[in-house]
Amino acid sequence: MKVKLITRFFLFFATLLLSYNAFAFDSGALGTIQARDLPPEARQTIALIRQGGPFPYEKDGSVFGNYEKLLPQKKRGYYREFTVKTPYARNRGARRMITGGEKSNPREYYYTADHYRSFKRVID
Repeated sequence: MKVKLITRFFLFFATLLLSYNAFAFDSGALGTIQARDLPPEARQTIALIRQGGPFPYEKDGSVFGNYEKLLPQKKRGYYREFTVKTPYARNRGARRMITGGEKSNPREYYYTADHYRSFKRVID
């Protein structure tokens, strides 16, 4: 009887843990966000992109490979990535702005706050 109870508790706990992990992050589906609803640092990054820099990080403007395949599939070089500063972070942090289109005149912007696990298309 004791073994059955322990087994049932373990199965219940494991199921609960797995279902939490499944919903802890966006499923990867592409959502949208209004530019005004972005964190201030993301809006500053967009302003820097539109004025052509200067950018605070060496990797800003580098090609984003879309290896996660969460953004629409395009030719290599279509997407570029830019760091969105994270307050108090000692490194680049997890937040990025991804642009699509011409390097000097992007047509679309995507924001990720969780290092490419999910994206939201930015709408003006």
